[in-house]
Amino acid sequence: MSSIGLPLAERWFERRHIDNQITLLWEPHVTPLMRCNIWHVRGTSKDMIVDTGMGVASLVEELVDVLDKPVTAVATHSHGDHVGGHHEFDEVLVHPAEADDMKYPRLTSLDPIEAWGEAAIESLRRAGYKWDNPQFVTALPAGVAFEGFTQRTARVTRLIDEGDVVDIGDRQFEVLHLPGHSPGSIGLWEAETGTLFSGDAIYDGPLLDELDHSDIAVYCKTMERLINLPVDVVHAGHDPSFGRDRLREIASNYLARRS
Repeated sequence: MSSIGLPLAERWFERRHIDNQITLLWEPHVTPLMRCNIWHVRGTSKDMIVDTGMGVASLVEELVDVLDKPVTAVATHSHGDHVGGHHEFDEVLVHPAEADDMKYPRLTSLDPIEAWGEAAIESLRRAGYKWDNPQFVTALPAGVAFEGFTQRTARVTRLIDEGDVVDIGDRQFEVLHLPGHSPGSIGLWEAETGTLFSGDAIYDGPLLDELDHSDIAVYCKTMERLINLPVDVVHAGHDPSFGRDRLREIASNYLARRS
């Protein structure tokens, strides 16, 4: 048991192969709100990691069996549930609007009250999230203490913006600037396959647009853009992947509620 009574986790990450190039990883002992989807995409010249989770345990150690070439770690945005492991990678990409955030730990406690305060948690409840766990985690890996946890800073090596390309050899992903949830939210779009890694710009759950740096009017413009994107599959920052019809439904519902 940990020092605050949390059980020890035998495994910190779980994974599922989507196809022969894309693997989804997640942290089952992280509370659902903070349980980011971590995407590993194999390329011929590089691999790409899209978001890195909480940083409680080493993502590089988890992927030691598959990381056999250089890795490009992309941050779809700089929220703490998405960038905790970016410090482990030599190549880190993020939008300029959130590059400075990567210099500072985004999460300095595993206690939500200490990290965010009561008002922020209440706003999440209003957005539709159940909050019945007193910590961000329900277990801890061996050797990790609850007290004193803080995420580590990451060194950004490349700024990416609308129209830039992340090239991993046999696959090229175009950067789409998709602000609203946060100023520097981006997606990675592969037109050839109709694949979109959307981060938190759109996912199949309660969308957060009332954070201190969110912008509802801008988010509506992002939804108007996404609703016309000819996607086949959206691999989002949270919750299950979905197709074009569900994307249009989510975006349409958001616009009906906020426009």
